[in-house]
Amino acid sequence: MEKDYLEDIRDIRKMMDKSSQFLSLSGLSGVMAGIYALIGAFAIRKIATINYGRITVESYSFQLILVIGAAVLFLSVATAYALTLKKARKSGDTIWNSTSKRLAINFFIPLVTGGLFALLLIRSQHYGLIAPITLIFYGLACVNASKYTMRDIRYLGLTITAIGLVATYFIGYGLEFWALGFGVCHIIYGAMMHYKYDRKE
Repeated sequence: MEKDYLEDIRDIRKMMDKSSQFLSLSGLSGVMAGIYALIGAFAIRKIATINYGRITVESYSFQLILVIGAAVLFLSVATAYALTLKKARKSGDTIWNSTSKRLAINFFIPLVTGGLFALLLIRSQHYGLIAPITLIFYGLACVNASKYTMRDIRYLGLTITAIGLVATYFIGYGLEFWALGFGVCHIIYGAMMHYKYDRKE
């Protein structure tokens, strides 16, 4: 009889978690996002080395860098959507519900703010602050959204925010810190989440 009560309590707790948290985020999508970021950072480093001292906002090299950044973002979002959708369907959940909407809103408010801030920095030619700002605001976006999903996202956000603050001190090494935050951290945390949550399913 006691065993039945414990089983009921576990079921109730599971239902409460599902109603208040979006648990279908895929750890592998984080790993893939990290790989895309590292490839993008490597390509940008090559372009920057070849065109050292000749990159301006109007230059073809800068436009190519923007294209690489957009490609990394697109591939990361598309992969996250595809793998999360697959995980949600496997567990019988829906990918778009009231919880995932709150998650998205809380994530995108800091993220869009940071993106607009970065564009203003480009316009003002404060290029050295772009990498730290994107890291800081992305980290804060993860922290802000973490209350609606796995707690690991909070720690990922805090880690990337800290990296962004350090990058602000070491101006000139933005690309390296960008690769560390968006690349290495995503791979590490994504792998941890995959082994912690995805494999159980």
